[in-house]
Amino acid sequence: MAENVTVARPYAEAAFELAKAGGALTVWEGALERMAAAATDDQMVECIADPRVSPAALGDLFLGVAGELTLEQRNFASVLIENRRLGVLPEISQLFVDLKNAQEGRREAVVSSAFPLEEGQLSKLVADLERKFACKVKATVELAPELIGGVRIALGDQVIDASVRGKLNAMAVSLKN
Repeated sequence: MAENVTVARPYAEAAFELAKAGGALTVWEGALERMAAAATDDQMVECIADPRVSPAALGDLFLGVAGELTLEQRNFASVLIENRRLGVLPEISQLFVDLKNAQEGRREAVVSSAFPLEEGQLSKLVADLERKFACKVKATVELAPELIGGVRIALGDQVIDASVRGKLNAMAVSLKN
């Protein structure tokens, strides 16, 4: 949801600056992932939405299930609890990862393939993407049989569609014109 991302952005930037200053980007990434998982648990979602649960009780509960957190991370979570922003933790976590990747010159790619990719094919594809975009690429492969053949690659808001389905759609559009 766009609104959640807008609300989450300043929190993600603050967490990123804290993590960068402390040289703990990876530690914060893991902590934010755990906190996001805790905040999206069905029972926790009910507690977050329940106005009868006081911020202090919610804080005790949330910090108890969020796993091992540093003092700064606990303080960060406390600010989210006080401001009733625990619900945007998944967006905060994702924005933090985006900021971390940008800092490290890395991008995440989602490769949708009609068939499972062999390790050599994926390595060549990643090397080609790294050359094209001049950055490190971390690829996640998803099986998408509806593509019929080929791959569709999404890097942020950029999409490279080299699938049979994509080519058939392009052909259908050009035949209609």
